[in-house]
Amino acid sequence: MQFSAATMEFEALRRLLARYVGSPPGAALLAACQPHAERAQLEQDLAETGEAMEYLRTASRPQAAGSGAAIRIQFGGIADLSQTLHKLRIEGATLEGREVFDLFALLDRAADARSVLTAAADRFPRLGERARGIGDFRALLIEFEGKILPDGSVADNASVALSRLRRDIERQKRAIQESLEKFLREHRDEGILQEEIVTIRNERFVVPVISGQRRKMNGVIHGASSSGHTLFVEPLATIDLNNELVRLTEEELREVHRILREMSARLRQFAAPITVSVEIMGVLDWLFAKARFGVEFACCVPRFSDPQERRLMLKDARHPLLEDVLRQKRLKVTPLSLTLDNDCRTLLISGPNTGGKTVTLKTVGLIALMAQSGLPVPCADAELPVFDQVLADIGDQQSIAENLSTFSAHMSHIREMALDATPDSLVLLDEIGSSTDPEEGGALGVAIVEHFRAAGAFTLASTHLLALKVYGANTKTVLNASMGFDEATLAPTYQLRLGLPGKSAGLDIATRLGMPEDIMKRARASLSSHEAELARLLSDLHARLETLQRAELALRRQQDGLVVREKRMRAEILRTESEKVTELEERFQAFEGRFEAEAQQALAKIAESGDRRKTQDQGQRQVQRATRELREQFDQVLSPQAQASQSAKPIEEGARVRVRNLREVARVRRRISSELVEVEIGFMRMQVPVGDIEEVLGAAPQAPAAKLPKGVTFRAGPELLPVHQELNVIGQRAEEAQDNVERFLDQAVMATASRVRIVHGHGMGILKRMVADLLRDHPHVDKYYAAPASEGGAGATIAELKI
Repeated sequence: MQFSAATMEFEALRRLLARYVGSPPGAALLAACQPHAERAQLEQDLAETGEAMEYLRTASRPQAAGSGAAIRIQFGGIADLSQTLHKLRIEGATLEGREVFDLFALLDRAADARSVLTAAADRFPRLGERARGIGDFRALLIEFEGKILPDGSVADNASVALSRLRRDIERQKRAIQESLEKFLREHRDEGILQEEIVTIRNERFVVPVISGQRRKMNGVIHGASSSGHTLFVEPLATIDLNNELVRLTEEELREVHRILREMSARLRQFAAPITVSVEIMGVLDWLFAKARFGVEFACCVPRFSDPQERRLMLKDARHPLLEDVLRQKRLKVTPLSLTLDNDCRTLLISGPNTGGKTVTLKTVGLIALMAQSGLPVPCADAELPVFDQVLADIGDQQSIAENLSTFSAHMSHIREMALDATPDSLVLLDEIGSSTDPEEGGALGVAIVEHFRAAGAFTLASTHLLALKVYGANTKTVLNASMGFDEATLAPTYQLRLGLPGKSAGLDIATRLGMPEDIMKRARASLSSHEAELARLLSDLHARLETLQRAELALRRQQDGLVVREKRMRAEILRTESEKVTELEERFQAFEGRFEAEAQQALAKIAESGDRRKTQDQGQRQVQRATRELREQFDQVLSPQAQASQSAKPIEEGARVRVRNLREVARVRRRISSELVEVEIGFMRMQVPVGDIEEVLGAAPQAPAAKLPKGVTFRAGPELLPVHQELNVIGQRAEEAQDNVERFLDQAVMATASRVRIVHGHGMGILKRMVADLLRDHPHVDKYYAAPASEGGAGATIAELKI
């Protein structure tokens, strides 16, 4: 596949993908990316890439904070640790301070990646499984936290001895400085000083002296200026002080080396898991690089067809390199769609020059190579066989050194392709049969295409030759296609149309490009009547095809309009019926009220007439029984309409529903499937079948808004939801995380939460210290402490709020 990869510009695609790679290990995997035919490995790589694309899409959408949230992982700024790991495996070797810092920085990133991806493993199991391979270096990170500074120097707190030595060095420097300043003051008026400053030469403190005045003072010369007018002299009074400083500095260097040697030995104990973790971070970087490319270029994850039912299907395919170029010019690529299978696996593309035939071949070829490299492809949908090789003859293979003409070079290359082709090959032939006599070229082109068709290979060929167009029309297993051409503007449309061959439109294009009119008249006069009739026939067929396509599009739009209209009418009928039912209910309630009032009046009159109380009780019971019977009869009449109105209400998120065997009204949180929904009753959530929902009440009624004074507004506080009980700040900067924690605590207090959890991870401990400092002085925090092991351990902090 090497020649085809070069022809398909696979290396240029690799440079495009390099924009999305952030680390040296990821760049190494990009460099090793090559097309291959191991189906199981390809399917695994594509499944992981598809999951990473979905992870990025989820992370870009609003989501509830807390454990399991999809958080973007950054891979930029990771140093190349290949030499560091090699040195770490050498017994007794000592890492430099910068190497130790870079290694700890990567382990910190790896710890955060492991924490984030394992927390989201329920939704993204493949990424979670990858992240579980990263070692747990929390104890190691805590042990050496803050001991190596970003510039690679060892911090003062790395050891007690180092801290003492550096204090002694600072005191010694101050003593030398004071001694030299005293020396400068004493000799200020003697005219021997070039400047009244203290400087350093050869790591010793000196003063600048005029070269001609050297003999007037005692000391050691440590150098001269470039002009020779100034000597840098160490006075005798400070020689002992400088010697002591040198001794302390040498002790400091020995202590630093000892610390680095101990750190290297400690890290060497974890050499194997560290190496594995670095490799996994490279794999994750490469996965998310492919995913970012896939999301930005609207790619899909291709499928591989069954070996017995091979199928090459591309929907809205685009060439990624061409799309990248046109994006910079704010233009769009015209996508192409095609389908080939075992019954029809040969496509002949004809049409005008500059119409996009070669781009079509390169698009199909490059997408095949991308799919077999485990990359997402720029299509709306794609299904391909697993090809054992991609054989392409595209471009001019003319060679002066090898004495090959254009035609000879093509034939030499196609001969090799014909010998190599198998039923599992993809063959791409550009301008087949050209560069020779059209009649002979047509016959040869038909024979070549027929050879690849008989071999069972999927074949795409572009041509201008009539013989090949006729061959495609007369062969059932061969499909003709054409590139679009606008007859009105004489410009190509770059649209691939299946089913009909296209005309070359060479004369029309020459006219559009400004060829002199007398030349064009002579060319049209020389065109044979047969060729002119064929051109007119093709134009007529294309015009009819366009008419049919427009009619089909109009019919589809009309059908869509009828569907919308039917839904609107059904909704209107249901609304009208609902209004009638409501009106009937109100009228019945009014009638029922009047009936009860008149009955009570009748009973009162009976009581006033002196009848016995027993008679009044019997009358009261009769009134109640008559009212109940009247209500039951009304419900029986109303039941079919009420049921029809109720069945029409959709079960949407946020709707209030009555659930069988539950007294309280529930609220729908989300629709899990067509047969299952998740509902919420107070703080309790449960999944219930759709059949158990007896009634859909709609959204909760809103109380009428009270009229507020001018200039006064009201906003309800947040509900007590899980989003107000947990916050994840892993991967955020300290300032950003502090703002988010403060805002989170305010919302939790307004929601009357009593206990919250803040997830900050382990890392270098910066976020953990920031959270502790903030909670210590917060007015609404009663107390705080590290989370138990089941809730994150030292990677999270629990805060209890004042109630």
